[in-house]
Amino acid sequence: MDSAYENKVNWLFNQFPAFQKVGESAYKPTLENTKKLIEHLNVPIEKMKFVHVAGTNGKGTTCSIIASALTESGLKVGLFTSPHIKDFRERIRINGEMISQEEVLAYITTFQSSSFEISPSFFEMTWAMALAYFYQEKCDIVVVETGLGGRLDATNVIEPELSVITNIELDHVAILGDTRTKIATEKAGIIKQNVPVIIGESDEEIEGVFVRAAQERNAPLYFLPENDKVSTYEKNQLLAFFAIDILLHNQPDLASIKQRAMDRLFINTGLYGRNQIYSTNPLIIIDAAHNVMGIQRFLDYIALTYPNKKIRALYGASNDKDVKAIVKLFPKKWEYYFTEFGGNRSTEISVFKAIAEENKIKSKYFSDSKKAFIEIQESVNEEVVIVVFGSFFLLEKII
Repeated sequence: MDSAYENKVNWLFNQFPAFQKVGESAYKPTLENTKKLIEHLNVPIEKMKFVHVAGTNGKGTTCSIIASALTESGLKVGLFTSPHIKDFRERIRINGEMISQEEVLAYITTFQSSSFEISPSFFEMTWAMALAYFYQEKCDIVVVETGLGGRLDATNVIEPELSVITNIELDHVAILGDTRTKIATEKAGIIKQNVPVIIGESDEEIEGVFVRAAQERNAPLYFLPENDKVSTYEKNQLLAFFAIDILLHNQPDLASIKQRAMDRLFINTGLYGRNQIYSTNPLIIIDAAHNVMGIQRFLDYIALTYPNKKIRALYGASNDKDVKAIVKLFPKKWEYYFTEFGGNRSTEISVFKAIAEENKIKSKYFSDSKKAFIEIQESVNEEVVIVVFGSFFLLEKII
Protein backbone atom coordinates (compact mmCIF):
# COMPACT_ATOMS: atom_id res chain seq x y z
CA MET A 1 0.00 0.00 0.00
CA ASP A 2 1.36 3.43 -0.95
CA SER A 3 2.71 5.19 2.16
CA ALA A 4 1.39 8.62 1.14
CA TYR A 5 -2.08 7.16 0.67
CA GLU A 6 -1.88 5.27 3.96
CA ASN A 7 -0.77 8.41 5.81
CA LYS A 8 -3.65 10.43 4.38
CA VAL A 9 -6.24 7.81 5.32
CA ASN A 10 -4.76 7.56 8.81
CA TRP A 11 -5.11 11.32 9.11
CA LEU A 12 -8.76 11.02 8.12
CA PHE A 13 -9.34 8.38 10.79
CA ASN A 14 -7.50 10.35 13.44
CA GLN A 15 -8.80 13.81 12.59
CA PHE A 16 -12.41 12.78 12.31
CA PRO A 17 -13.08 9.76 14.55
CA ALA A 18 -14.70 6.73 12.91
CA PHE A 19 -17.39 4.63 14.53
CA GLN A 20 -15.47 1.68 13.09
CA LYS A 21 -12.59 2.54 15.43
CA VAL A 22 -13.96 4.34 18.48
CA GLY A 23 -17.64 3.44 18.61
CA GLU A 24 -20.57 5.58 19.72
CA SER A 25 -18.54 8.73 20.41
CA ALA A 26 -18.03 9.13 16.64
CA TYR A 27 -21.76 9.25 15.91
CA LYS A 28 -23.02 12.71 14.89
CA PRO A 29 -26.85 12.73 15.06
CA THR A 30 -27.45 15.63 12.68
CA LEU A 31 -27.57 16.27 8.95
CA GLU A 32 -26.14 19.79 9.11
CA ASN A 33 -22.48 18.77 8.90
CA THR A 34 -23.15 16.66 5.82
CA LYS A 35 -25.09 19.43 4.11
CA LYS A 36 -22.26 21.90 4.73
CA LEU A 37 -19.65 19.45 3.42
CA ILE A 38 -21.68 18.80 0.26
CA GLU A 39 -22.04 22.54 -0.25
CA HIS A 40 -18.30 22.98 0.32
CA LEU A 41 -17.53 20.36 -2.36
CA ASN A 42 -20.18 21.86 -4.68
CA VAL A 43 -22.06 18.60 -5.26
CA PRO A 44 -25.58 19.10 -6.72
CA ILE A 45 -27.12 15.99 -5.18
CA GLU A 46 -30.56 17.01 -6.46
CA LYS A 47 -29.30 16.12 -9.94
CA MET A 48 -28.24 12.61 -8.90
CA LYS A 49 -30.25 9.38 -8.65
CA PHE A 50 -30.07 7.09 -5.61
CA VAL A 51 -31.30 3.90 -4.01
CA HIS A 52 -31.23 4.17 -0.20
CA VAL A 53 -30.97 1.06 2.00
CA ALA A 54 -31.35 0.94 5.79
CA GLY A 55 -31.98 -1.86 8.30
CA THR A 56 -30.30 -3.85 11.05
CA ASN A 57 -28.84 -6.72 9.03
CA GLY A 58 -28.23 -7.45 5.37
CA LYS A 59 -27.80 -3.86 4.19
CA GLY A 60 -24.44 -4.45 2.53
CA THR A 61 -25.54 -7.63 0.80
CA THR A 62 -28.80 -6.10 -0.40
CA CYS A 63 -27.01 -2.99 -1.68
CA SER A 64 -24.43 -5.11 -3.50
CA ILE A 65 -26.99 -7.31 -5.25
CA ILE A 66 -28.99 -4.25 -6.32
CA ALA A 67 -25.83 -2.53 -7.58
CA SER A 68 -24.71 -5.67 -9.42
CA ALA A 69 -28.05 -5.97 -11.22
CA LEU A 70 -28.06 -2.30 -12.17
CA THR A 71 -24.53 -2.74 -13.50
CA GLU A 72 -25.63 -5.75 -15.57
CA SER A 73 -28.44 -3.64 -17.01
CA GLY A 74 -25.81 -1.38 -18.56
CA LEU A 75 -25.80 1.50 -16.06
CA LYS A 76 -22.83 3.23 -14.48
CA VAL A 77 -23.46 2.46 -10.81
CA GLY A 78 -21.91 4.00 -7.72
CA LEU A 79 -21.91 1.90 -4.54
CA PHE A 80 -21.38 3.32 -1.06
CA THR A 81 -21.08 0.79 1.79
CA SER A 82 -19.43 0.46 5.19
CA PRO A 83 -17.38 -0.56 6.99
CA HIS A 84 -14.37 -1.59 4.92
CA ILE A 85 -12.40 -4.69 5.83
CA LYS A 86 -8.92 -4.18 4.39
CA ASP A 87 -8.84 -0.98 2.39
CA PHE A 88 -10.71 2.29 2.92
CA ARG A 89 -11.46 2.41 -0.80
CA GLU A 90 -13.82 -0.59 -0.50
CA ARG A 91 -16.46 1.90 0.66
CA ILE A 92 -16.58 3.78 -2.65
CA ARG A 93 -16.93 1.82 -5.90
CA ILE A 94 -18.20 2.31 -9.43
CA ASN A 95 -19.25 -0.87 -11.24
CA GLY A 96 -17.10 -2.79 -8.77
CA GLU A 97 -13.94 -0.74 -9.19
CA MET A 98 -12.71 1.01 -6.07
CA ILE A 99 -11.96 4.70 -6.06
CA SER A 100 -8.27 5.20 -6.85
CA GLN A 101 -5.67 6.04 -4.23
CA GLU A 102 -4.95 9.22 -6.19
CA GLU A 103 -8.57 10.36 -5.93
CA VAL A 104 -8.65 9.65 -2.18
CA LEU A 105 -5.40 11.58 -1.75
CA ALA A 106 -6.83 14.54 -3.66
CA TYR A 107 -10.05 14.70 -1.63
CA ILE A 108 -8.30 14.37 1.72
CA THR A 109 -5.81 17.06 0.69
CA THR A 110 -8.79 19.31 -0.07
CA PHE A 111 -10.21 18.61 3.39
CA GLN A 112 -6.85 19.31 5.03
CA SER A 113 -6.53 22.66 3.31
CA SER A 114 -10.06 23.76 4.23
CA SER A 115 -11.16 25.64 7.30
CA PHE A 116 -14.38 24.22 8.71
CA GLU A 117 -16.53 25.85 11.35
CA ILE A 118 -17.91 22.36 11.98
CA SER A 119 -16.29 19.19 13.32
CA PRO A 120 -17.42 16.50 10.90
CA SER A 121 -17.11 12.80 11.67
CA PHE A 122 -15.06 10.36 9.63
CA PHE A 123 -18.28 8.95 8.18
CA GLU A 124 -19.61 12.36 7.16
CA MET A 125 -16.32 13.19 5.48
CA THR A 126 -16.21 9.84 3.67
CA TRP A 127 -19.81 10.17 2.51
CA ALA A 128 -19.20 13.66 1.16
CA MET A 129 -16.12 12.37 -0.66
CA ALA A 130 -18.16 9.56 -2.19
CA LEU A 131 -20.89 11.91 -3.39
CA ALA A 132 -18.35 14.22 -5.00
CA TYR A 133 -16.64 11.30 -6.71
CA PHE A 134 -19.86 9.73 -7.99
CA TYR A 135 -21.01 13.09 -9.38
CA GLN A 136 -17.61 13.75 -10.95
CA GLU A 137 -17.68 10.34 -12.65
CA LYS A 138 -21.24 10.88 -13.92
CA CYS A 139 -22.82 7.83 -12.34
CA ASP A 140 -26.28 7.01 -13.63
CA ILE A 141 -27.40 5.91 -10.17
CA VAL A 142 -25.84 5.41 -6.73
CA VAL A 143 -26.76 2.64 -4.27
CA VAL A 144 -26.30 3.86 -0.70
CA GLU A 145 -26.06 1.91 2.55
CA THR A 146 -26.90 3.93 5.65
CA GLY A 147 -24.36 4.07 8.43
CA LEU A 148 -26.44 4.00 11.61
CA GLY A 149 -30.20 4.35 11.87
CA GLY A 150 -31.76 6.36 9.09
CA ARG A 151 -33.53 9.54 10.17
CA LEU A 152 -30.37 11.35 11.28
CA ASP A 153 -27.84 9.26 9.39
CA ALA A 154 -25.47 11.34 7.29
CA THR A 155 -26.70 9.61 4.13
CA ASN A 156 -30.26 10.84 4.68
CA VAL A 157 -29.69 14.06 2.76
CA ILE A 158 -30.57 12.33 -0.52
CA GLU A 159 -33.89 12.02 -2.35
CA PRO A 160 -33.83 8.44 -3.68
CA GLU A 161 -35.72 6.72 -6.47
CA LEU A 162 -36.43 3.88 -4.02
CA SER A 163 -36.00 3.27 -0.30
CA VAL A 164 -35.37 -0.19 1.16
CA ILE A 165 -35.47 -1.30 4.82
CA THR A 166 -34.13 -4.81 5.31
CA ASN A 167 -35.24 -5.73 8.86
CA ILE A 168 -35.36 -4.44 12.43
CA GLU A 169 -33.61 -5.90 15.46
CA LEU A 170 -31.97 -4.60 18.62
CA ASP A 171 -28.54 -3.20 17.75
CA HIS A 172 -26.76 0.03 18.68
CA VAL A 173 -29.46 0.52 21.32
CA ALA A 174 -27.57 3.35 23.06
CA ILE A 175 -27.94 5.39 19.88
CA LEU A 176 -31.11 4.16 18.17
CA GLY A 177 -33.32 3.18 21.11
CA ASP A 178 -33.89 0.15 23.30
CA THR A 179 -36.99 -1.26 21.60
CA ARG A 180 -37.62 -2.51 18.08
CA THR A 181 -40.36 0.10 17.70
CA LYS A 182 -37.93 2.93 18.48
CA ILE A 183 -35.34 1.51 16.10
CA ALA A 184 -37.95 1.02 13.37
CA THR A 185 -38.93 4.68 13.78
CA GLU A 186 -35.32 5.74 13.20
CA LYS A 187 -34.93 3.47 10.16
CA ALA A 188 -38.26 4.68 8.76
CA GLY A 189 -36.71 8.13 8.63
CA ILE A 190 -35.34 7.31 5.17
CA ILE A 191 -38.89 7.10 3.77
CA LYS A 192 -39.37 10.16 1.55
CA GLN A 193 -42.33 12.03 0.09
CA ASN A 194 -43.81 10.09 -2.85
CA VAL A 195 -40.84 7.68 -3.00
CA PRO A 196 -41.69 3.96 -2.96
CA VAL A 197 -40.31 1.91 -0.06
CA ILE A 198 -39.85 -1.84 0.35
CA ILE A 199 -39.78 -3.49 3.78
CA GLY A 200 -37.84 -6.77 3.84
CA GLU A 201 -39.15 -8.17 7.12
CA SER A 202 -41.89 -6.98 9.43
CA ASP A 203 -44.28 -8.15 12.14
CA GLU A 204 -47.09 -6.83 14.32
CA GLU A 205 -44.70 -4.96 16.63
CA ILE A 206 -43.21 -2.73 13.94
CA GLU A 207 -45.49 -2.87 10.89
CA GLY A 208 -47.54 0.09 12.07
CA VAL A 209 -44.42 2.26 12.22
CA PHE A 210 -43.80 1.75 8.50
CA VAL A 211 -47.46 2.10 7.53
CA ARG A 212 -47.77 5.44 9.38
CA ALA A 213 -44.50 6.80 7.98
CA ALA A 214 -45.47 5.83 4.42
CA GLN A 215 -48.96 7.30 4.75
CA GLU A 216 -47.62 10.57 6.17
CA ARG A 217 -45.28 10.92 3.17
CA ASN A 218 -47.61 9.49 0.53
CA ALA A 219 -44.97 6.85 -0.20
CA PRO A 220 -46.04 3.65 -1.99
CA LEU A 221 -45.35 0.85 0.53
CA TYR A 222 -44.41 -2.74 -0.30
CA PHE A 223 -43.71 -5.65 2.04
CA LEU A 224 -41.57 -8.54 0.82
CA PRO A 225 -43.71 -11.69 1.08
CA GLU A 226 -42.75 -13.81 4.07
CA ASN A 227 -40.71 -16.94 3.34
CA ASP A 228 -39.29 -18.81 6.33
CA LYS A 229 -37.89 -21.60 4.16
CA VAL A 230 -34.99 -19.58 2.76
CA SER A 231 -31.69 -18.57 4.31
CA THR A 232 -30.83 -15.02 5.36
CA TYR A 233 -28.66 -14.59 2.27
CA GLU A 234 -31.53 -15.76 0.07
CA LYS A 235 -33.87 -13.28 1.81
CA ASN A 236 -31.45 -10.49 0.99
CA GLN A 237 -31.40 -11.70 -2.60
CA LEU A 238 -35.20 -11.77 -2.82
CA LEU A 239 -35.39 -8.27 -1.35
CA ALA A 240 -32.80 -6.95 -3.80
CA PHE A 241 -34.64 -8.58 -6.71
CA PHE A 242 -37.90 -6.97 -5.55
CA ALA A 243 -36.10 -3.63 -5.70
CA ILE A 244 -34.79 -4.43 -9.17
CA ASP A 245 -38.32 -5.29 -10.35
CA ILE A 246 -39.35 -1.75 -9.39
CA LEU A 247 -36.22 0.03 -10.64
CA LEU A 248 -35.96 -1.84 -13.97
CA HIS A 249 -39.61 -2.63 -14.63
CA ASN A 250 -39.25 -1.65 -18.28
CA GLN A 251 -36.33 -4.03 -18.93
CA PRO A 252 -37.38 -7.05 -21.02
CA ASP A 253 -34.66 -9.42 -19.79
CA LEU A 254 -34.90 -9.07 -16.00
CA ALA A 255 -34.38 -12.78 -15.33
CA SER A 256 -31.10 -12.74 -17.26
CA ILE A 257 -29.99 -9.54 -15.51
CA LYS A 258 -30.65 -11.07 -12.09
CA GLN A 259 -28.75 -14.24 -12.94
CA ARG A 260 -25.75 -12.29 -14.23
CA ALA A 261 -25.93 -10.05 -11.15
CA MET A 262 -25.45 -13.06 -8.87
CA ASP A 263 -22.84 -14.70 -11.09
CA ARG A 264 -20.75 -11.52 -11.17
CA LEU A 265 -21.54 -10.23 -7.68
CA PHE A 266 -17.95 -10.08 -6.46
CA ILE A 267 -16.68 -8.57 -9.72
CA ASN A 268 -19.42 -5.92 -9.77
CA THR A 269 -19.32 -5.00 -6.08
CA GLY A 270 -16.40 -6.63 -4.24
CA LEU A 271 -18.84 -8.17 -1.73
CA TYR A 272 -17.24 -10.69 0.60
CA GLY A 273 -17.45 -11.84 4.18
CA ARG A 274 -21.07 -12.97 3.86
CA ASN A 275 -21.45 -16.75 4.09
CA GLN A 276 -18.21 -16.79 2.11
CA ILE A 277 -16.22 -19.95 1.53
CA TYR A 278 -12.76 -18.63 2.32
CA SER A 279 -11.00 -21.96 1.80
CA THR A 280 -11.99 -25.45 0.66
CA ASN A 281 -9.04 -27.33 2.19
CA PRO A 282 -9.71 -27.01 5.04
CA LEU A 283 -13.30 -25.84 4.57
CA ILE A 284 -13.46 -22.36 6.14
CA ILE A 285 -16.58 -20.19 6.03
CA ILE A 286 -16.38 -16.54 7.10
CA ASP A 287 -19.24 -14.21 7.87
CA ALA A 288 -19.48 -10.66 9.20
CA ALA A 289 -22.59 -11.42 11.30
CA HIS A 290 -22.20 -9.48 14.54
CA ASN A 291 -25.52 -8.99 16.34
CA VAL A 292 -28.02 -11.44 17.83
CA MET A 293 -30.27 -11.80 14.78
CA GLY A 294 -27.44 -11.99 12.26
CA ILE A 295 -25.52 -14.56 14.26
CA GLN A 296 -28.60 -16.67 14.96
CA ARG A 297 -29.27 -16.89 11.25
CA PHE A 298 -25.64 -17.68 10.43
CA LEU A 299 -25.52 -20.46 13.05
CA ASP A 300 -28.80 -21.88 11.74
CA TYR A 301 -27.40 -21.86 8.21
CA ILE A 302 -24.25 -23.74 9.25
CA ALA A 303 -26.18 -26.29 11.30
CA LEU A 304 -28.61 -26.90 8.42
CA THR A 305 -25.95 -27.06 5.70
CA TYR A 306 -23.40 -29.20 7.54
CA PRO A 307 -25.47 -31.40 9.90
CA ASN A 308 -22.94 -34.25 10.03
CA LYS A 309 -19.75 -32.21 10.31
CA LYS A 310 -17.70 -31.24 13.34
CA ILE A 311 -17.72 -27.47 13.69
CA ARG A 312 -14.87 -25.34 15.00
CA ALA A 313 -15.85 -21.73 15.50
CA LEU A 314 -13.58 -18.70 15.80
CA TYR A 315 -15.49 -15.81 17.38
CA GLY A 316 -14.60 -12.24 18.26
CA ALA A 317 -16.91 -9.35 19.09
CA SER A 318 -17.01 -5.60 19.51
CA ASN A 319 -17.60 -4.60 23.12
CA ASP A 320 -20.91 -2.89 22.32
CA LYS A 321 -22.55 -6.18 21.33
CA ASP A 322 -24.74 -8.33 23.58
CA VAL A 323 -22.15 -11.09 23.85
CA LYS A 324 -24.00 -12.81 26.69
CA ALA A 325 -27.13 -13.22 24.54
CA ILE A 326 -25.07 -14.21 21.49
CA VAL A 327 -23.08 -16.95 23.25
CA LYS A 328 -26.33 -18.47 24.54
CA LEU A 329 -27.13 -19.19 20.89
CA PHE A 330 -23.98 -21.26 20.37
CA PRO A 331 -24.62 -25.00 19.82
CA LYS A 332 -23.05 -26.87 22.74
CA LYS A 333 -21.49 -29.59 20.59
CA TRP A 334 -19.32 -27.16 18.63
CA GLU A 335 -15.74 -26.31 19.61
CA TYR A 336 -15.04 -22.60 20.21
CA TYR A 337 -12.01 -20.37 19.86
CA PHE A 338 -12.63 -16.95 21.41
CA THR A 339 -10.32 -14.15 20.40
CA GLU A 340 -9.65 -10.47 20.83
CA PHE A 341 -8.86 -8.55 17.65
CA GLY A 342 -7.01 -5.58 19.14
CA GLY A 343 -8.05 -1.96 19.44
CA ASN A 344 -10.29 -0.40 22.05
CA ARG A 345 -13.52 -1.89 20.67
CA SER A 346 -12.71 -5.57 21.14
CA THR A 347 -14.43 -7.67 23.80
CA GLU A 348 -11.75 -8.88 26.22
CA ILE A 349 -10.83 -12.48 26.97
CA SER A 350 -11.96 -12.16 30.59
CA VAL A 351 -15.50 -11.39 29.41
CA PHE A 352 -15.51 -14.35 27.03
CA LYS A 353 -14.25 -16.70 29.74
CA ALA A 354 -16.96 -15.75 32.21
CA ILE A 355 -19.74 -16.14 29.64
CA ALA A 356 -18.38 -19.39 28.18
CA GLU A 357 -18.06 -20.95 31.64
CA GLU A 358 -21.59 -19.85 32.48
CA ASN A 359 -22.86 -21.56 29.32
CA LYS A 360 -20.66 -24.65 29.78
CA ILE A 361 -19.18 -24.65 26.29
CA LYS A 362 -15.82 -26.07 25.22
CA SER A 363 -13.51 -23.12 24.60
CA LYS A 364 -10.00 -21.86 23.97
CA TYR A 365 -8.93 -18.23 24.27
CA PHE A 366 -6.53 -16.05 22.29
CA SER A 367 -5.41 -12.45 22.59
CA ASP A 368 -4.02 -12.63 19.03
CA SER A 369 -6.61 -13.41 16.34
CA LYS A 370 -3.99 -14.42 13.76
CA LYS A 371 -2.58 -17.04 16.13
CA ALA A 372 -6.11 -18.21 16.84
CA PHE A 373 -6.78 -18.57 13.12
CA ILE A 374 -3.61 -20.61 12.65
CA GLU A 375 -4.33 -22.90 15.59
CA ILE A 376 -7.95 -23.53 14.66
CA GLN A 377 -6.73 -25.01 11.37
CA GLU A 378 -4.37 -27.51 13.01
CA SER A 379 -5.24 -31.22 12.91
CA VAL A 380 -8.38 -30.77 10.83
CA ASN A 381 -9.73 -33.27 8.32
CA GLU A 382 -12.62 -33.48 5.88
CA GLU A 383 -15.01 -34.03 8.79
CA VAL A 384 -14.30 -30.55 10.20
CA VAL A 385 -15.79 -27.23 9.08
CA ILE A 386 -14.22 -24.03 10.42
CA VAL A 387 -16.44 -20.98 10.79
CA VAL A 388 -15.21 -17.46 11.55
CA PHE A 389 -17.71 -14.78 12.57
CA GLY A 390 -18.64 -12.01 15.00
CA SER A 391 -17.09 -8.83 13.61
CA PHE A 392 -15.79 -7.08 10.52
CA PHE A 393 -12.71 -6.31 12.62
CA LEU A 394 -12.00 -10.02 13.08
CA LEU A 395 -12.23 -10.64 9.33
CA GLU A 396 -9.97 -7.65 8.75
CA LYS A 397 -7.29 -9.27 10.90
CA ILE A 398 -7.26 -12.70 9.28
CA ILE A 399 -8.08 -12.34 5.56
